[in-house]
Amino acid sequence: MSRRQLERGAVLRGMVGPEGIEPLPARTDADAACHILHIDMDAFFASVEQLRHPEARGRPVIVGGTGPRGVVASADYIARTYGVHSAMPMVRALRLCPDAVVFPPNGESYRRASEAVLDIFRSITPEVEPLSLDEAFLDVSGAGRRLGGPARVAELIRDRVRREQQLTCSVGVAGSKFVAKLASTQCKPDGLLLVPTARTTAFLHPLPVGALWGVGEKTEEALRRHGLRTVGDVADVPVDVLRGELGDALGSRLSALARGHDERQVVPVSPDKSIGAEETFGTDVADVDVIHRELLRLSEKVARRLRAGGQVGRTVVVKLRRADFSTVTRSRTLAEYTDVAREINGAARDLYASAGMEQERLRLVGVRVEGVTEASGVHRQLALGEPEAGWREAEQAMDRVTRRFGPGVIQPATLAERGEDDQ
Repeated sequence: MSRRQLERGAVLRGMVGPEGIEPLPARTDADAACHILHIDMDAFFASVEQLRHPEARGRPVIVGGTGPRGVVASADYIARTYGVHSAMPMVRALRLCPDAVVFPPNGESYRRASEAVLDIFRSITPEVEPLSLDEAFLDVSGAGRRLGGPARVAELIRDRVRREQQLTCSVGVAGSKFVAKLASTQCKPDGLLLVPTARTTAFLHPLPVGALWGVGEKTEEALRRHGLRTVGDVADVPVDVLRGELGDALGSRLSALARGHDERQVVPVSPDKSIGAEETFGTDVADVDVIHRELLRLSEKVARRLRAGGQVGRTVVVKLRRADFSTVTRSRTLAEYTDVAREINGAARDLYASAGMEQERLRLVGVRVEGVTEASGVHRQLALGEPEAGWREAEQAMDRVTRRFGPGVIQPATLAERGEDDQ
C-alpha cells in the first residue's frame, strides 16, 4: 500500500472474482463453504503503543530495542512507507525514518491486548487456534445460524475489534487455512478478502512460489532453478517429479497446496488461564456511581463464567481506558481462590480507587481474573466468621434461576434498579 493510499484510509474489502478483486456483495452465497478465517492484527505492537501513547498518533511508530544491537519488533504502516520492517537493525530503521517515535517492547501490554481480542473471537466461536499474540485461525461453520455467512462474521469481528479495542485487523476468508492466511496477507492493512472455493486456483496460481507454506529461501532457489516461479508453475508439475526433487514429504505437500488442497483443521487451543469481560461506554463516563455499577456487572459476568466452567481464580485485574485512549491496569492477588462476584467486585472497586482516576472520564472498563485453575483441585479456607453457606451458594442459586428463566430475571439490586441485563 502506498503512502497516498494509507493517508486516504484505503481499505480492501472484496472477493476474488473472475475479473480479479471485486467488491464484496452485501449478501453472497459465494462464501458458503469458506468457513476458515485467518485474522491478523495490523502492526499489532505499534498499534498498542499508540493506544498507550496517544501523542504518537499520526507519527511513524517503531517498537524495538534502542541499543546498538537493537532490532525492529514492529513498525506501523507510516514507518513502513519509509522502508522500515521487522527484524531490521534499529540503527538502519532510524536512518530511513529519523522522525519515528521509538518504544521499547512492553510484553505485558501486548499480552493483555491479545487476550481482549481473543475474548472477542471466542465469543463468536469456540473454534479458535491462536498462532501468536497477533494472529489466529477461526472455524466459523457453527456460527452461521446465529450470525450469517463467513464473510458477514468476518465483518462483525473487524467491527468489534475496532469498536471495542480501537485496533484494526485484516481477515482472510477461505475454505482452507493455507488460502485464508494468504488472503489476509493480500488485504492488509484493515481489509477483508474472501476467496470463494471456485476461485481458489485463480487466486493462488499467479502468486510467487515463495507464497507456498514450507518454501524457504533454499527451496525457492531450487524451484526457480527448474523454471518454477509461480504457484501455478508448481501445480503444473507432476507430483512424482516434485517428490524426486524435493523429497516425498515436501514434494507432496507443495503439490497439494499449489492445487489449493489443505486438509488441516482449526485446532482449538485452551485460552490463557484467565477469564475477563469489559465494556466500552457509548459516551465517556466520569460518574463514579456508574463506574461502580459497571464494575459490579462485569464482576458478576466473570464470576458466572468461572462457575460455569468449574473454575476459580486468584488475581483480579482492572482495566481503565481514559477518553484519550490511554489505558491503566491494576491488579491484586487475593488470599484465596474465588469464583464469587462479591469478592471479585470488592477487589475491582479497590483497584479503581487506588488508580486515582475517580475524577477522570473513562471510555472503557474491564475486569479480569487471572491464575485460573480447576475448582475441584482447590481447597478454600473459610474466613473467620464466614458461614458455611454464604455468597457462593447464593450466587450458585442465581445461576440456576438464570439457566431456567434466562438472564436478567434475578440480579443484584443495584443493577436491577437500572434495568441492566447482564448477558
